[in-house]
Amino acid sequence: MYLEKILSLWKEKKMANYKQKENTKINRVEEPVATYGVAGSVFNKFAIHDDYKLLKKAREGLKTEVFYSLADAIKMPEKTLASVINLSQRTISNYRDQEKELDPIYSEHLLKLINLYSFGKEIFGSLEEFSLWMNRPFWNSEDKPMDFISTSGGVDLIYHEIEKLGQGYPV
Repeated sequence: MYLEKILSLWKEKKMANYKQKENTKINRVEEPVATYGVAGSVFNKFAIHDDYKLLKKAREGLKTEVFYSLADAIKMPEKTLASVINLSQRTISNYRDQEKELDPIYSEHLLKLINLYSFGKEIFGSLEEFSLWMNRPFWNSEDKPMDFISTSGGVDLIYHEIEKLGQGYPV
């Protein structure tokens, strides 16, 4: 009888510890990762803020779908975006038909544009507001930010200007 009572108490204690451990698990509700339209996916998938990783990805070459996704996301005509990265729309179309990746120089330019628009969306609150800013002249100048993004260095310049705006400096 004494042994049964000890065994019974031991089981109760063990069960109490088990239930206590079970209850101490962290229960949290996680929002499922969802893609809200094309705009979110191209920025989430290809916005690379590490220069080394960006160059490495550019050297691998991007599929033409990235070009079309970016054009759709930023609501820029494909012909305009093609001229921004210094290619013709026909060349992009041929690359797509041949399932050929873009050359590293064009891939790098596209990745930098994705970073620029992603950052602009973050600072301005929406792509529409950022696009409006991109088409307004700089202070005391007729030049618009959009005029500079046809070169990789120009994209970098505009990115740095947006950083200044984010820190409160007038541009």
